[in-house]
Amino acid sequence: MPYPAPFRSSVMTVKPEWIDFNGHLNMAYYNVLFDQCADEIYGDLGFGPDYHAKTGNTTYVAEFHLAYVRELHVNDPVTVTFHLVDFDAKRFHSYSEIWHTGGWLAATGETMTLHVDQSGPCVAPMPADILANLSRVGAAHSALPRPKRLGASIGIPKP
Repeated sequence: MPYPAPFRSSVMTVKPEWIDFNGHLNMAYYNVLFDQCADEIYGDLGFGPDYHAKTGNTTYVAEFHLAYVRELHVNDPVTVTFHLVDFDAKRFHSYSEIWHTGGWLAATGETMTLHVDQSGPCVAPMPADILANLSRVGAAHSALPRPKRLGASIGIPKP
């Protein structure tokens, strides 16, 4: 069976305790939603809950870019997509989107994740089985169009 392209998380619900004084999802909890999607796909990649205990290795996010597109509110149902953009022996680059189940985009996130040997800690090559999993997912995701928001920078344009 082909791997989903992009991967889509299970449906998640915006919790009341995540709402800020403006009445919408607090900015920190967008990251929680992105992270919960990562937890779901990590099993497929081989980074399940027991990965650290077995290997002494883990992953660290080195850089994360988040763009807010539309407000989310309490009890909104969402899914999060994961698109593996690129990888090498020690890191992977991914792009994700939070989608309201009503069909609209709420936020995008772009991540550079490092594979880390925690005995250092230091960035280290991934084992062959993890690289094989990334290759399988990467092959499926390579057919996806390049996301328009990928690689966006922040700044105030000068006239």
